[in-house]
Amino acid sequence: MVDIATRVYNHKWKIDPIVRSLIDTDFYKLLMCQSVFRNRPDTQVTFSLINRSKHVPLADLIDEGELREQLDHVRSLSLSRGESTWLRGNTFYGKRQMFRPDFMEFLENLRLPAYHLERRGDQYELTFEGRWPEVMLWEIPALAILMELRSRAVLGEMGRFELQVLYARAMTRIWEKIQQLRHLEGLLIADFGTRRRHSFLWQDWCVQAMIEGLGHDCFTGTSNCLIAMRRDIEAIGTNAHELPMVYAALADTDEELRQAPYRVLADWHEEHDGNLRVILPDTYGTKGFLDNAPDWLARWTGIRIDSGDPAEGAETAIRWWQDRGENPQEKLIIFSDGLDVEQITQLHHQFHGRVKVSFGWGTLLTNDFRGLVSGDRLAPFSLVCKAVAANGRPTVKLSDNPAKATGPAEEIARYRRVFRVGDQVSHRVVV
Repeated sequence: MVDIATRVYNHKWKIDPIVRSLIDTDFYKLLMCQSVFRNRPDTQVTFSLINRSKHVPLADLIDEGELREQLDHVRSLSLSRGESTWLRGNTFYGKRQMFRPDFMEFLENLRLPAYHLERRGDQYELTFEGRWPEVMLWEIPALAILMELRSRAVLGEMGRFELQVLYARAMTRIWEKIQQLRHLEGLLIADFGTRRRHSFLWQDWCVQAMIEGLGHDCFTGTSNCLIAMRRDIEAIGTNAHELPMVYAALADTDEELRQAPYRVLADWHEEHDGNLRVILPDTYGTKGFLDNAPDWLARWTGIRIDSGDPAEGAETAIRWWQDRGENPQEKLIIFSDGLDVEQITQLHHQFHGRVKVSFGWGTLLTNDFRGLVSGDRLAPFSLVCKAVAANGRPTVKLSDNPAKATGPAEEIARYRRVFRVGDQVSHRVVV
């Protein structure tokens, strides 16, 4: 096992690059990339970094030269032979050859496109523009780089023994969380922590701790493809808000806009079955999405809840299945929004037995250093990289939490009208 504290104290980034592989990314990005490659390959999309936590001055903390070096390093990466073999030949969600030969050829020849970086006050403006299947793969590496460079900026001020104590305390915290979770009968939980992790080495350590502490019956896998390959565990992931956001931006009329989220899932339906048929309904409001959803979506495997009050979202899903003549006990609900042990425990007790319950545990698994350094300078914060334009049109995300809404104000108002989004309760966004 890697001595992370010593590695941090001695590290040179060329030995420990933040992103060390094109598959050091979330599995759902590759699944979505194949769908985009098949259905919308020539769409021009712009992604942009959005720091929701303005109190974290990234441009003051992170040296621009270091940031450019790490971004340039990612542009030099290509799929290795072993990584290609793993993607081509491995079984994912019970299916062999999940990735089609033409998509694999595209991925094997891919180098990530150019980026645009500028300092604006105490923040960075970081954008990526180009063909959708190419630029979309920048999202996870960009976030991982910014998060880890911020961690390194703080850790670089610490001495050898201080680092040893810091990581000992952080490891103890994670292990105590795992001990609390191991008593939940029938628990199913996966690591979703790549995008806002403390570091690659730390995420890998957390995954190993979950394997040992919970076992493979409870710990179902990781969203990180590289770690899944190296640790011989399941790669976990389905789809995300990016797909309906871009499809919606391309709509020419209000009616096309209203139907865009369902067109996304119709395309997904043609490609995937089983546990990959999981609905993410909150991009433009869960209630409106479910009220107007076609009947065939009710037969899908499950729903992922990623914003708003998670218990309320689960109750809404259960009522929807019942109203459509489906048995909720045969359906899967995945909770994935800013979870920690207390909420996982509460939701498991509330819904276990009523539905199949699973959890995607993210930032507060792979980046919980809250209170461990002075000024809480290692506390996780909310950083995202979103598609902000498609073919020159702005994208919009509403969410079930208005604090997570993105897009121009006039377009947000239009989307709220088209999707008939009523009053929403704002929830504090931690990560």
